[in-house]
Amino acid sequence: MIGHLAYAAGSPCPTFVLDAGRLPRDDDALLAHLAEARRYLVSAGGAHVLKIALVEPSAHPMFDLDYRFVQALPGAPDRFDLRGSCGHSVLSAVVAAARSGMLPRLVPGARIRVQVLNNGDSVVCEVDRVERDGAAFTVTFVQSAPVPFGELLPAGTPRTQLVAGADRTEVSLVASANAYAFVDARELGVPDQAALFDAGDELLGRLEALRAAAADRLGWPSDGAFPKIAAVLPSVDGGIAARAVTVPGWHPSIALTGVVCLGTAVRIPGTVPWRIARENGADTGLLEIETTGGRTAVTAVTAAPGAAGGEGALLWATVARKSVTFQGSFVLTPLSHLQFKEVAQCLALSGAA
Repeated sequence: MIGHLAYAAGSPCPTFVLDAGRLPRDDDALLAHLAEARRYLVSAGGAHVLKIALVEPSAHPMFDLDYRFVQALPGAPDRFDLRGSCGHSVLSAVVAAARSGMLPRLVPGARIRVQVLNNGDSVVCEVDRVERDGAAFTVTFVQSAPVPFGELLPAGTPRTQLVAGADRTEVSLVASANAYAFVDARELGVPDQAALFDAGDELLGRLEALRAAAADRLGWPSDGAFPKIAAVLPSVDGGIAARAVTVPGWHPSIALTGVVCLGTAVRIPGTVPWRIARENGADTGLLEIETTGGRTAVTAVTAAPGAAGGEGALLWATVARKSVTFQGSFVLTPLSHLQFKEVAQCLALSGAA
């Protein structure tokens, strides 16, 4: 088996891409194989690679690629979370699949349609630019039918109060691309964008505790990776400033799925992001999101209230200017005999990505 590494700009780490057709279908057997692969990745210097993408050509006539995301968790090589997805890893998987011959060669204008098996998402990756070692994309998360706003609120309301330690805080639990808890950073004593971006371990710990409380509220494992959490407030240049948490620690920017979810949340009346966006007049059209890793933008297209049983509905969300670098391939023949020299060369390319 061939393993591939690809890095999407803005992601906390590269994605480890494998051919799902060569792996067991049973989850227990699959995770046993992935745990073995992780042990050897760690031995070769790849402990930071916590994203795994399993891909194969889709049998569905509407899709080119079936994709399944596996979030590796710190602490032990056999700890995984299969609940959510990762947009950066979708793009990494597309690039790796094209390099391996699973997909046709990428060319500008090509559209790769990806079926996300974790949550049923449909993702269209349109190639904007192709380079020697990667590609750039515009990414659209498409709904097969309008999704009423109420179905995007897993707690049933736009805002939910959570208790974590000394914090009793309102958050918005929104599920679009991934489930997120959005909290107004000012409710945690963070006054502005500069303070949010400079915040350290104290705020990180409070957000992680709130994330665990959100998982409890949804009936999910509190020590898993989902839901994600992000603190938000008005950006100094318009739009929204966001600081997100990943596995482990602060996200270097914000997940692609987080961009989509935040863009969606801004369109849902009553949510924390909707209220913040209205402060800056950013509640319609393109939403600019400022992070510690730079600026990104999303357009979430919705149907007006009345089009879905009296409430609005999500149609699609688009994010542009997302680039991926292909970092190399290595042989696993089988997984228990991973070739360390090839893996180490790939990991040296990924560095601190």
